[in-house]
Amino acid sequence: MAELSLQHLDKIYDNNVQAVFDFNMDVKDGELIVLVGPSGCGKSTTLRMVAGLEDISRGRLLLDGRDITQTPAKDRDMAMVFQNYALYGHMTIYENMAFSLTLRREDKNVIHKKVLAAAEILDLTSQLNKKPAQLSGGQRQRVAMGRSIVRNPKVFLFDEPLSNLDAKLRGATRREILLLHKRLGATMLYVTHDQTEALTLADRIVCMSMGHVQQVGTPLELYDTPNNIFVASFIGLPPMNFFDVTFEDGQLKGKGFTVELTDEQRDTLATYNRQEITLGVRPEDIVAGGSLPVLVSTNENLGMNTLVHGHMGTQQENKISAKLRGWANYKNGDTVAVQFTKMHFFDKKTTQAIRKEAK
Repeated sequence: MAELSLQHLDKIYDNNVQAVFDFNMDVKDGELIVLVGPSGCGKSTTLRMVAGLEDISRGRLLLDGRDITQTPAKDRDMAMVFQNYALYGHMTIYENMAFSLTLRREDKNVIHKKVLAAAEILDLTSQLNKKPAQLSGGQRQRVAMGRSIVRNPKVFLFDEPLSNLDAKLRGATRREILLLHKRLGATMLYVTHDQTEALTLADRIVCMSMGHVQQVGTPLELYDTPNNIFVASFIGLPPMNFFDVTFEDGQLKGKGFTVELTDEQRDTLATYNRQEITLGVRPEDIVAGGSLPVLVSTNENLGMNTLVHGHMGTQQENKISAKLRGWANYKNGDTVAVQFTKMHFFDKKTTQAIRKEAK
């Protein structure tokens, strides 16, 4: 059992710069939580506070109900995997994986069993006599994970572990981490700036910006019902399109285009009559065949889909990207008519999502 409770954590440095504001959440036993956001958003600082590598300025950290806020890192029963592997080049893979247990002076037979078990889980059994320099980047990252597994910690902490790998290795190692989580059933906190990693790995995602938590939820919740413009723009690839529009006469009127609405959408926007709002549309929620003209500038053929870039109507500022089904060869200056299959609405001033009030 490994339940983690982060209770109103703040991180304030000596120069009064605050990096994390009121981080508050409970992590369930066996849950894989991904902290995602741009560089400098506070996600790694939060992870380091959990690990004990950064002091907690305010708040409490509980592990299985026990307050470990002031507990030294070595006594927190957590294992951390960094992006730079931190392997000892003069040691074999076996020796690297066994190192922490050797420092604890555990029985050699126990160490041997634990290393072999971890190596089997990570498909490293045939590599145990090699040195790190003889392994690929993906294999070295697996060794770093193996070094954590042998310790049998209550919580695994990952700090952007795939950042140093190429795209193919990132995909393969991401799948290995997912399989590792299922096999071990361990509680994991995972930090990344890559929203693809967040969507594919997480049980729940914590999306952060400028030290503040913007939204916590399942990958589908953040993708389908983002709380604000920041989450909507950060989660999803290609990113969501945004347009300044006015809700008037039951329609959304933009610069050079008009969007028809359903009765339900009109009800959602009822309190915004004659007000300017922000309309958000994901590229994959745009289909060919409709009344909205897109003037094409470029297109990217992606096999089953074509990513079309251009602008809506006659206004250059109405930039749009549409992920249309099928292979198409649009040229600069072509016009393609589209429709929106799903739309998101945001308050212009607060940037918060506009949703229909529950009755």
